[in-house]
Amino acid sequence: MFSSLKIRNYRLFFIGQAVSNTGTWMQRIAQDWLVLSLTGSSAAVGITTALQFLPMLLFGLYGGVLVDRLPKRPALLVTQSSMAVTGLALAALTLTGHVQVWHVYVAAFAVGLATVVDNPARQSFVSEMVGPGQLQNAVSLNSANFQSARLVGPAVAGLMITGVGTGWAFLANGLSFAAPIAGLLLMRARELHVVERAPRGKGQLREGLAYVAKRPELIWPIVLVGFIGTFGFNFPVWLSAYADDVFDAGAGAYSLFNTLMAVGSLVGALLAARRGTARLRVLIAAALAFGTLETVAAVAPSYWLFALLMVPIGISGLTVNVTANTAVQMGTDPAMRGRVMALFMMVFMGGTPLGAPVVGWITDTYGARIGFAAGGVVSAVAAGAIGLVLARIGGLRLSVGWYRGHPRVRFVPRDREQLATAA
Repeated sequence: MFSSLKIRNYRLFFIGQAVSNTGTWMQRIAQDWLVLSLTGSSAAVGITTALQFLPMLLFGLYGGVLVDRLPKRPALLVTQSSMAVTGLALAALTLTGHVQVWHVYVAAFAVGLATVVDNPARQSFVSEMVGPGQLQNAVSLNSANFQSARLVGPAVAGLMITGVGTGWAFLANGLSFAAPIAGLLLMRARELHVVERAPRGKGQLREGLAYVAKRPELIWPIVLVGFIGTFGFNFPVWLSAYADDVFDAGAGAYSLFNTLMAVGSLVGALLAARRGTARLRVLIAAALAFGTLETVAAVAPSYWLFALLMVPIGISGLTVNVTANTAVQMGTDPAMRGRVMALFMMVFMGGTPLGAPVVGWITDTYGARIGFAAGGVVSAVAAGAIGLVLARIGGLRLSVGWYRGHPRVRFVPRDREQLATAA
């Protein structure tokens, strides 16, 4: 489960990210709650989320082209430093009492700009640290790292918000970037599996899109995470509304919802680290479960039932993310990985600017339950439709029958069904 941590460079990266991710989650919780307290609007929270992911939608593919051209470690030093400055600036404004909602909007957009390069660079840098043999394990541990931070960050942020205010959470995030920057500086360059950088030239963006378009094993997982990222992952909008409006429980409940979802996500990440391969059938099953569970949670009648449902939602959502990420990375030529992963992240994260304001408007107009249910239904329908497309491409058919006295639904090769019919 933890085999890639034996590699020194990846171990330094992992430790640095653990500290920084905790600070990032603290800032996310504080940012959402600050906007809600300044405006009283779920739509405003959706706008903040949209601004943070809008740069990925607009410039994500160009970020991938840059990542394929640039050395990954220096690029990450620049992006991590810029995000640290943004967190410290927001902390100064909040602690001095001068913060306004447009300051938070600008900070969210600035972090999004840095993410355009930071995200594909971090995704593709993993393979340079560990090599192809440990890629699946390292990608899964990265997700476990991120989800572990979701356990600690929201809990600490909730204590800080109620105890000393949101500004201290922003300050903690800004200072946390010292850890990944130090880890990058301490790495041994000679131990990296450096990929030859793409030369500067025309048509590299079109080349990356054409590469994905010819490979159904890449394009359909990307389409699926696009639907789920756009409509199913708007948790800042929904959970803040449930905490504030549905259950009238305040910032502590919002922190608890995020923490319980992180518990499930951590379990999902560790289970993914044990799996040897990323199977598309696991991706489809997890996406169906994710959409269905969101729909069930939307109508949960009690506070504690809703809170407990965050755990399986976290497991299934993380399984979708890790399985799709790993399948796309392992199916991509290393020279194209920056562009392909930029497309993956652009679709997954960049869809949020389109979905978050819409979901925020639905939540404000029709209530949190309708907004949450709508996201779950769209995710489940997309998973079912894309599962049928992949089955058709793979020459599979749906088989319904009985096995040892129990009903069994599965996909089987078409040739097998034809042979069974002929026999």
